[in-house]
Amino acid sequence: MPKVTEEHRLARRAQIVAAARTCVIEDGFHKTTMADVIRESGLSAGAVYGYFKSKEEIVGAIAEDALSTIDDLFEKILASERPLTPLAALEATIEHVVKVAEAPGGDVTRVAVQAWAESLRNDSIRDVAKGKYCQLRNHFVVIARRAQTDGTLDPDVDPEHVAQVMFSMVPGFVLQRLLIGDITPATYKAGLRALLRS
Repeated sequence: MPKVTEEHRLARRAQIVAAARTCVIEDGFHKTTMADVIRESGLSAGAVYGYFKSKEEIVGAIAEDALSTIDDLFEKILASERPLTPLAALEATIEHVVKVAEAPGGDVTRVAVQAWAESLRNDSIRDVAKGKYCQLRNHFVVIARRAQTDGTLDPDVDPEHVAQVMFSMVPGFVLQRLLIGDITPATYKAGLRALLRS
């Protein structure tokens, strides 16, 4: 019997995660069952359970996929030799959120909002969400420190505090985009510029 290649395993895992993302976007987190994911994936129950033991694990994988490009984004932001401002970093992050949301396979921000709500009552989801969002917030800490070094941010302010505020701007954008619908990166960035320059 031939060995399963790593490439094959990664493709199967991606297939399951894509199926789960579709189910959660269409039917919501609570209505989606492992049986739904199995059916949507076109794989056997054994194959799906061979990769993920629970819906919570799959939600973690969806979050991982959504945030997998965030490290690259912040590396790119930090690679610039020009003085870095928190505003520029936030603008780039908002653009990135929309790019990820509009990627093929469904708007993953819809899954994020459902995971936020579920994390208030499900410790497993909360642990996954907390880990992912702490990772993102830590990127903003690095941005704040760099901005202090570049002279674009007050050197006496605590970078952790700046990161807390910067991070909060991202879910605010996501919620308004999904629930109100009249917000775009351009309008949000215009508001940010006005607010941060006042």
